[in-house]
Amino acid sequence: MSSASSRSRESLGELSTPVVPQSLVERLRMLRETVTAEANAIAAAAKLLTADAVQAAEMTAQCDGCVVVTGVGKAGLVGQKLVATLASTGTPAHFLHPAEAVHGDLGRVRENDLVWAISNSGRSEEITRIASILRHQSSGLIAITADKENPLAAAADCVVTIGHHSECCPNGLAPTASTAVMMAVGDAIAMLVSQLKQFTPQDFAKFHPGGSLGRKLATVQQYMRPLSACRVASETATIRQAIVTRSDCGRRSGAVMLINDSGQLSGIFTDSDLARLFETGDDSATDTPIASKMTSRPHSIATGVLLNDAIARMSRHRISELPVVDTDHKPVGMLDITDLIALGEVDDTFRASVPLTRPRLSVSHATPNSSSQ
Repeated sequence: MSSASSRSRESLGELSTPVVPQSLVERLRMLRETVTAEANAIAAAAKLLTADAVQAAEMTAQCDGCVVVTGVGKAGLVGQKLVATLASTGTPAHFLHPAEAVHGDLGRVRENDLVWAISNSGRSEEITRIASILRHQSSGLIAITADKENPLAAAADCVVTIGHHSECCPNGLAPTASTAVMMAVGDAIAMLVSQLKQFTPQDFAKFHPGGSLGRKLATVQQYMRPLSACRVASETATIRQAIVTRSDCGRRSGAVMLINDSGQLSGIFTDSDLARLFETGDDSATDTPIASKMTSRPHSIATGVLLNDAIARMSRHRISELPVVDTDHKPVGMLDITDLIALGEVDDTFRASVPLTRPRLSVSHATPNSSSQ
């Protein structure tokens, strides 16, 4: 082959055969270098953020409609993820594909909506073609792009620059570092928006009812045993009377909640308390007032508290039943450790710290005689 031909083929890339990493060490090094390069790009982009990014968050927080995110190619895929982030943190959002926009989907954009347009170069034809239309049809256009010297930036009300970054692709072509930066900057803006809108964990729970995350963000009343399935007795009752109270309430909980004359929670009497009583060998003990043996002012938790916080309290105090009370301190239900284990919400540390087996006790349902009352 002539040198001229060789140079010609090389100029066409025919001789640039990729080097395949052979050993495990080389392949692991490539993985780590790619992740590190993306991390470095994100760190560099963080330093480039200015008041423009703050303005973007403020505009988004003040939006009365939806945030319409648009982008093409890999930027479009990043945009779809940012739609999910915004929606799950209290900001209604949807994705608009720029190619579909010019075929009728521009009708999705209303005058009270806000548009996020994402393009690394800011020159993608599909985006620049509709940028001015989106700007005039909405309440504003925010561009997330490498710099301000491009058509998309020129059409926008606010430009968040993310900088130019070398891609991690061995050929320097596939969007990798640039898309990682887009994602990180978009997430950062979305997180500031959620703070500006005072988005709480309870708000977050409303949008995540399913799966393990949903359970952790659920409130105690969603997983407690309702009052109709709990044993509740007056603090003036005898132990025997309290134990047989609501014997028909289904699967037995390991405790009886005691209430005062006002219906407020005043104590709790557990199966363990009953077992200790029987260990004394005093057969008449069950006919004594339960107030003398109950745990006064027991641990309880209010309605509306997150299930995760309730589990943490049960673990901290080594208890297997936790009464749930309303604002008047009246019982409305009970969290039972066996229910939480069935949900898979209790870790091994908690299992080891709380007694999970209860004594199998049988108490006579005979009505106490008058002398014992």
